[in-house]
Amino acid sequence: MAESSQGVSFQGRRIGIPESRQLDLFADMLERRGARVYRCPLVDIRDSPDSDGVNAWIDDVIAHGLDDMIWLTGEGVRRLTDLAGREDARRLTRLIERFDGARAITRGPKPGRELRGYGLGSDLSATTPTTAGVIDALAGETLAGRRMGVQLYGTDPNRPLMDFLAARGAHALPVAPYVYADEAEEPQVLAFVERLVAGELDAVAFTSSPQVKRLLKVASRHDRHHALVAAMNRLCVAAVGPLVAERLREAGIHVTLMPTDNYFMKPLVRALLAHFASPASAHLQ
Repeated sequence: MAESSQGVSFQGRRIGIPESRQLDLFADMLERRGARVYRCPLVDIRDSPDSDGVNAWIDDVIAHGLDDMIWLTGEGVRRLTDLAGREDARRLTRLIERFDGARAITRGPKPGRELRGYGLGSDLSATTPTTAGVIDALAGETLAGRRMGVQLYGTDPNRPLMDFLAARGAHALPVAPYVYADEAEEPQVLAFVERLVAGELDAVAFTSSPQVKRLLKVASRHDRHHALVAAMNRLCVAAVGPLVAERLREAGIHVTLMPTDNYFMKPLVRALLAHFASPASAHLQ
């Protein structure tokens, strides 16, 4: 796909992108290729308000180690390591040593990429980048009595995974190092909804499931849910990976495109370029 998009531009296409940690990088990749980018502050990620609890988890891992560590998100790797080293670099070093001594189980490519920055790697990958994929990867493993760290995301307790570990006799140690502050800036989100409903965008690109959830939540609160879904089914809806695509389809939204293998920003941009370069989209120019 990279070869087919080389030299192609968006030619002024209007593309909406939700805010994210890598917003500026994503926006720059689109704008350098001629897109007019419209940003929407859908999800703000913040450190957990329970910093005492997260610090206690870190100290317990440093003191007693782990047999396994389940990483669900790259954000979780960043938040835990940042908090561990915020006031004492030696504390971070000790935590990394404990992670190095544990088997790393990763849900998708992003945790593995963050771990490599500390010289660590993934020992067991989910069969698909979902909770079900993590469970499937662990299905044939002996887990009884093993100390297993579980990095949760947001405030989701991930009952399917925790119940599975409990049923297999594992000693699960969950930690939630960040939260989604998704009530911020609702007027801007509603304005983005209205822009979509009015047909002012050619495409919208989602990079996480919480973005989809927040957009639909705000639309529903203002009686614009059905209008939003109908409008999105008339434009190009791009998903960075299968989790995001699944969330969109559950809401009745047709997913126009998704990268075929690597679920990152650059493949998403290439997929968008290929879509708008196709004859089928020429009448929209």
